[in-house]
Amino acid sequence: MTYKYFPHTSSDLQAMMEKSGVKSLDDLYAQIPESIRYRGDYNIPSEMSEQEVREVFAKLGSQNQELTCFAGFGVYDHYTPSVIPSLLQRSEFLTSYTPYQAEISQGTLHYIFEYQSMMTELTGMDISNASMYDGSTATAEAMLMSVAAGKKANKVLVSAGMNPKTREVLDTYALHQDIELVTIPLKDGATDLSALTSQLSTLEGVAGVMVQQPNVYGIVEDFSGFADACHEKKALFIVNSVAADLAVLKTPREWDADIAVGDGQSLGIPMLFGGPYVGYMCCTEKLIRKMPGRIVGMTKDNRGQRAFVLTLQAREQHIRRQKATSNICSNQSLMALFVTMYLSLLGKKGMREAAQLSYAGAHYLCDELVKTGKFHLAYDKPFFNEFYVKYDGDVDALYQRFIQEGFLGGVKFDGGLLFAVTEKRTKEEIDNLVKIAAL
Repeated sequence: MTYKYFPHTSSDLQAMMEKSGVKSLDDLYAQIPESIRYRGDYNIPSEMSEQEVREVFAKLGSQNQELTCFAGFGVYDHYTPSVIPSLLQRSEFLTSYTPYQAEISQGTLHYIFEYQSMMTELTGMDISNASMYDGSTATAEAMLMSVAAGKKANKVLVSAGMNPKTREVLDTYALHQDIELVTIPLKDGATDLSALTSQLSTLEGVAGVMVQQPNVYGIVEDFSGFADACHEKKALFIVNSVAADLAVLKTPREWDADIAVGDGQSLGIPMLFGGPYVGYMCCTEKLIRKMPGRIVGMTKDNRGQRAFVLTLQAREQHIRRQKATSNICSNQSLMALFVTMYLSLLGKKGMREAAQLSYAGAHYLCDELVKTGKFHLAYDKPFFNEFYVKYDGDVDALYQRFIQEGFLGGVKFDGGLLFAVTEKRTKEEIDNLVKIAAL
């Protein structure tokens, strides 16, 4: 064999090159300029024992600076009950893949069914799938879903209050799908209903309207009249929400949304350097056949015993390429199980308590920062556990001062700072952050 760990023989490679119309492997890279090709030796260390490898990674890990987190912007430092990692790492969970063979995947299908049930209760919607990669891709899939449901409509209106990271993913998905994205402007930090109404009246072929709750500035928006305006023009109303916030905020169903999407990371999943996370998607019953991903249903077998099945979904859906409802085939079922355990452990009371602690901490921090005379709220609007302030000084210098003192002091955004507080942050931590800010 040419390469130690590759199964292809020299004859295999030759046959593939002949089929591809190239004479050598180098021909495959002919279009890459020589100036950017790396011709040196790779910095790969020699072999090590297991103990030596552990020491190398321990030294690398020691370079990380652990900070007390007051940042959010879509990812939040919530408490993870210790029992979850212990259960999640059991081999029957950790090694399971995807339940194509339903008759021998009853355990996986069971917890997916429970996940769906809990997410529909959390959002108030009729149907939940299981599940998407993260909140951004779930939002993008909702965009595609609205266009598919709208038939000839190809415009989607997106609030300027949408997290810019999510908006970038929407732009990427829309680029080659013949989808036109139109921004709905903000008024005093919240989505402008009058502007939306005007856009719906003047634009042809609007398939959907997308908003975020709370929005990128942490503002809890009032979406009264939004759904009526959308439905009058036969457009779907799509609400992106932080999952944990729905324990106390109005649900997407209460706003009469057609599709509810967002990230489930706030349901106890650690920040983990950016993933893996889990995106949720729920919708009304009439849109069930347009929903991507898989749906698990409960039935009875020929002996009258409870059984779980993949519902309204043929195996062929996953290999139809551009005709499939989604090209996200392998659902994040391990993270869906994580969320299921979290919701089961906390229950409704625990979810509300965590949300209330986060709310109280954020408002206390905001009040104390304003008292310093160096900060002011950019918008006089209600917020939950995240708020956006302007700083009367050098934001970059303040941010670095926070880091030097062991704090991740918010997120620098749009010339200001976006602070987030979760139930993990103590009064002492908040007071120390304020003291640093007041210097």
